[in-house]
Amino acid sequence: MTDEATRRGFLRGAGTAGLALGLGGASVSLGGAHAQDREAIRRHAIPATGERIPAIGMGTWITFNVGEDAAMRRARADVLARFLAEGGGMVDSSPMYGSSEAVVGDCLDRLEDTGGLFSATKVWTPVLTSGPDQMAESRRLWGLDRFDLMQVHNLVDWEEHLETLQQDKAEGRVRYIGVTTSHGRRHGELEEIMRGQPIDFVQLTYNIVDREAEDRLLPLAAERGIAVIANRPYRRKALIEAFQGKPLPDWAEAEAGARNWPEFLLKFIIGHPALTCAIPATTRVEHMAENMGALHGPLPDARTRARMAAYVEAL
Repeated sequence: MTDEATRRGFLRGAGTAGLALGLGGASVSLGGAHAQDREAIRRHAIPATGERIPAIGMGTWITFNVGEDAAMRRARADVLARFLAEGGGMVDSSPMYGSSEAVVGDCLDRLEDTGGLFSATKVWTPVLTSGPDQMAESRRLWGLDRFDLMQVHNLVDWEEHLETLQQDKAEGRVRYIGVTTSHGRRHGELEEIMRGQPIDFVQLTYNIVDREAEDRLLPLAAERGIAVIANRPYRRKALIEAFQGKPLPDWAEAEAGARNWPEFLLKFIIGHPALTCAIPATTRVEHMAENMGALHGPLPDARTRARMAAYVEAL
């Protein structure tokens, strides 16, 4: 949990009094066994510090880009509330995602408790002098004094922006810094950055069918002590839509700890020893609950992960 002063208050004593999440006057109280389960979730360490964060986070690309629509904003607040109630931590966004940052900030304002939030966004501008202003605007939209993680979005002018991020980290405006890619692009350049720059995180595309990162980037991240965020874990909805009507293998729960396709796909990802966090996105509370199920139970080992990939390839 971050310790920055924000415009939101935190409820204390959740372990004994229950965790309350207020949504426009209504609230959901999570106490007892559920509150205990929230503490028993799967967490992975950030190599730079050893801090442990939940292995399933939440992306906001497209899903939180709802503009000023009041009903859709309330619905997204319900999704975020469920995410945090289930023990979620990392919420990842970007100025490139339309109104997503403003909507995230609005949703956080609706919640009485944002404890556990691990705030992650990006700088995305080819004009170096605009970077500080863009990041300041992100802090304003989220209602934060500092971010847990600031990333250079898709390596846009990364050399210049990383210098700014290093200064921001030294001056306390951000706790961790990193760079991102997506869709399997620019892996060669990403490898050079990982080898030569003092970054804490890298974000890249990795899922059960897009596994190019296994060859060089994931071993390099482990070697260099860099945390890894997996984006596009479902290729947006494509993998869910492709497999949802097909049976899980009869060994899925016993060997992979997976009771449904979302858990199967997410546990494949976070079962890799170099992976820190996967960030699926959704607009529906029930789908968020399925995603967060991957935080519980065993993870597949290397042999089982290979079997999972082979099963999907054969479908």
